[in-house]
Amino acid sequence: METPVYLAAAHADTGDTAWLLAATALVLLMTPGLALFYGGMVRTKSVLNMLMMSFVSIALVTVVWLAGGYSLAFGDDAWAGLVGGLEHAGMSGLGPDSVQGSVPTLLFATFQLTFAIVTAALVSGAVADRAKFGAWLVFVPVWTVLVYVPVAHWVWGPAGWILHDLGALDFAGGLPVEITSGASGLALCLVLGPRLGFKKDAMRPHNLPMVILGAGLLWFGWFGFNAGSALGANGLAAAVFLNTMAAGCTGLLGWLFVEQKRDGHPTTLGAASGAVAGLVAITPSCGSVSLLGALAVGLAAGVVCSYAVSWKFKLDYDDSLDVVGVHLVGGVIGTLLIGLFAEKAMTGGTEGLLYGGGLAQLGRQAVAVAAVAAYAFTMTYGIGKLLDRVMGFRASEEQEHTGLDLTVHAETAYDHGVLGHGAPVAHSVLPTAQKVKTQP
Repeated sequence: METPVYLAAAHADTGDTAWLLAATALVLLMTPGLALFYGGMVRTKSVLNMLMMSFVSIALVTVVWLAGGYSLAFGDDAWAGLVGGLEHAGMSGLGPDSVQGSVPTLLFATFQLTFAIVTAALVSGAVADRAKFGAWLVFVPVWTVLVYVPVAHWVWGPAGWILHDLGALDFAGGLPVEITSGASGLALCLVLGPRLGFKKDAMRPHNLPMVILGAGLLWFGWFGFNAGSALGANGLAAAVFLNTMAAGCTGLLGWLFVEQKRDGHPTTLGAASGAVAGLVAITPSCGSVSLLGALAVGLAAGVVCSYAVSWKFKLDYDDSLDVVGVHLVGGVIGTLLIGLFAEKAMTGGTEGLLYGGGLAQLGRQAVAVAAVAAYAFTMTYGIGKLLDRVMGFRASEEQEHTGLDLTVHAETAYDHGVLGHGAPVAHSVLPTAQKVKTQP
């Protein structure tokens, strides 16, 4: 993703603008897709709460981004390549004629907004079934400003240190999106502790067709996520588009191969998870590797992530929906493999180890991974602990046992009760004994 350049007198290219408008809509669709993906993976009693955690992130992150998040992430460097300034707070100084590269600056800002939204929503999967909704409403904007915004500036800002000083590559968000959300998810699930019955009760996905639908929408939106990051309707966007498709496929096949070999049966959940793992891994590398490299990156992620999701049972951390196993691990794989598979034809100069570039680029990628993961984990753990002390972050045992849908939102996703001749039971006519006090 190119560094922003603001030119008040320049004119945007209509073709590039049209493509980025479409890509922005595609990336925004990823958050509702994620809501369905996550919603299908939880138990029936908390599916609406899971959907809400994603949907409310759209509103919360948008307000924060427009107020100052965009300026801090993409504004002129304010301090040693670590964060931008507030010259564009409230989107001031940016109008219809402001241009970044060949697209309107306001469109570029909106495109970047959709990245920030889905990253915050991704974190919710690590604490499914047990986080207070009220605490989530506070966590998202604070986390966006203190965690996502600085990392985005490091990678994509005009003088961000990861790109300009270190020289690590990340085309579409392996560091700010995947590794940041995965490391943050790990920190937050440690703050909240495991779900009631973790490692004892069956906690199977309640709606696998919903999971597949969500994965399909994520895959669809990912073309805007990756190919849109070329910021133009050009050959690079086309190559990235194909790489994205290829990696998603090999990720899916790799995961199913492991399931068949290990468990004796390929699963629907495995197919959805494998595709997502491949897409996660190709995100940072899609603009640096050839088609052969993309196939290898996706396959590596599908195989490794299929094992990584079980680490939580061995290491005793309850990452409810495998944010760590898929997004953190997949993001690390994709970012590191740039150091092996980067090709000059894609990067314009940088080459990976397998193409004669030596170990230098692999080292740069490793430093970037370690720095971002450590920062995101440490900051998120601190934010989570503070919120837990001030307002409580963990839902009560009664709420968790009954389900967050009814106790927090006074709704249920599926109404199985009937009155009289098959009429559905309305919440307002539930017997008193069945009513539960609702609170965020």
